[in-house]
Amino acid sequence: MMRFLPILLAILYALVMYWFSAWRTARELDANSTELADARLRKLTDAMARALEVDRIKVHIYEIAPVNGLAAPDGRIFITRGFFDKYRAGAVSAEELASVIAHELGHVALGHSRRRMIDFSGQNAIRTALAMVLNRFLPGIGALIASGLTSLLAARLSRGDEYEADAYASALLVKAGIGTGPQKSLFRKLEGLTGARGGAPVWLMSHPKTEDRIKAIEVNEARWGQLPQS
Repeated sequence: MMRFLPILLAILYALVMYWFSAWRTARELDANSTELADARLRKLTDAMARALEVDRIKVHIYEIAPVNGLAAPDGRIFITRGFFDKYRAGAVSAEELASVIAHELGHVALGHSRRRMIDFSGQNAIRTALAMVLNRFLPGIGALIASGLTSLLAARLSRGDEYEADAYASALLVKAGIGTGPQKSLFRKLEGLTGARGGAPVWLMSHPKTEDRIKAIEVNEARWGQLPQS
């Protein structure tokens, strides 16, 4: 029985972490967000709502400076204040920001946002269990190896989710009459908007390379019989 104790403790830890993370995320978003009110964006989200055959797509502004979008585990869609400010300054078009909303809708529709919370908790549990086991054989570096392995797993899963959400967004944007042009043009801007330069190899990144994401969209366009848009 004792040999399974690390695994049982890791499972219990994952359950506690999932509950705590979900509670903390909801509390943070509730305290620091307001509903987005912008006439031009509302027109575009209404077009996407009609394409999805729903009454309305609600979007919230999360009051933080980094440029990002977020799909919460409870299904709510958020655009950061930093991203909205880029739009207001003219660095991002309404259609490009709508493509971010479509992407986050993809995460919700495909179950990524809730699963990511579970994955995060599970990865912490795996990291803890691996560290316990590896430290017996590799004292001092077992925890580092466990952390590296779980980080690689998390990055791989996250990149897969991004491709799936991109494809969902492309289909929705086409159906809503917006097209994939804004989606691709935004990808080309993201590095400059977020301040990212160079960095880790793609297999350590949570998002795929920009050129790979655009290529995947164009492959889908060809399969759907759509003309490439830029």
